[in-house]
Amino acid sequence: MITLEPIGFVRSSRSGLSDDDWGGVTARIELVESLPAESLDGIEAFSHAEVVYYFDRVPDAEVERGARHPRGNTAWPKVGIFAVVRREGRTLTVTGLDAIDGTPVLDLKPVMAEFLPRTAVRQPEWSRELMRNYWG
Repeated sequence: MITLEPIGFVRSSRSGLSDDDWGGVTARIELVESLPAESLDGIEAFSHAEVVYYFDRVPDAEVERGARHPRGNTAWPKVGIFAVVRREGRTLTVTGLDAIDGTPVLDLKPVMAEFLPRTAVRQPEWSRELMRNYWG
């Protein structure tokens, strides 16, 4: 068992479960009281942030665990709930994953252009220097 402790919570005008129209939604991420404001120091120098969150609003009985038609549309092919690049049974082989042996995996999702930043990514020059040799 893995216990997750949130670092903050999303505050948004949207509270309903729906798939579309997220482009105009502005949300705030409020840190928990035990984390100081300095935990966010420097983040404003970046144009985008990756937010990994636990989607706890879907009842367990409604969580998809196998292949399904996306959004129930039978005109689209059934796909598994995990991204598949190359697999052998229950094993997915990937390259470039920056995780060490034994690291727990919480979820796998395909990368789709529509989920990538829609505007140019801005980052300070020091971060480019930091990452220059990251991928060798």
